[in-house]
Amino acid sequence: MSYYTKAKFFTSAPDIRHLKDDSGIEVAFAGRSNAGKSSALNTLTRQKNLARTSKTPGRTQLINVFNLEEDRRLVDLPGYGFAQVPLAMKNKWQQALGEYLQKRKSLKGLVVLMDIRHPFKDLDQDLIHWAVDSNIPVLALLTKSDKLKSGKRKAQLLMAQEAALAFMGDVTVNTFSSLNRQGLPELEKVLNKWLALDEISPDAE
Repeated sequence: MSYYTKAKFFTSAPDIRHLKDDSGIEVAFAGRSNAGKSSALNTLTRQKNLARTSKTPGRTQLINVFNLEEDRRLVDLPGYGFAQVPLAMKNKWQQALGEYLQKRKSLKGLVVLMDIRHPFKDLDQDLIHWAVDSNIPVLALLTKSDKLKSGKRKAQLLMAQEAALAFMGDVTVNTFSSLNRQGLPELEKVLNKWLALDEISPDAE
């Protein structure tokens, strides 16, 4: 049984000031609104509706916190890069993201989800630069890997790994599919390290 099945919804907040106690360890998930972030969280936790998926990108406008244990959390950050919301709202959410990455002391790792066919767009890069500047390790997770055949998938991964070197920080790249769970053990391994779970859950399912 995976440790991550323990995840339970705890709270939602519009910005960092409304989040609870900044102690313990948390790992955050961020990505463009169509990157498959909610699906990845649901796959990780083996729960169909923990993170709500929406057919309208950009529907998740809040920071959503899921408790694993009292001192360990997964955090679902607002999606970004969507077209159908006012510019002022986009700017507000981007500010909230930057503020969270720069000021949240309990944040120990950031998963940036990107469609494997369109990695490292401008806002993805901004987010990773913010994290690197704050000395937060990053996992760039190339989602929807099932959309590409094996050869193309490997080529995209190699290209993305090379691109990640330019950030000059602790940035690793993996592929992932919510559909067939490709990359799930690798994702869990990274999260286990960040959450200091290796002694509890040394192996993925």
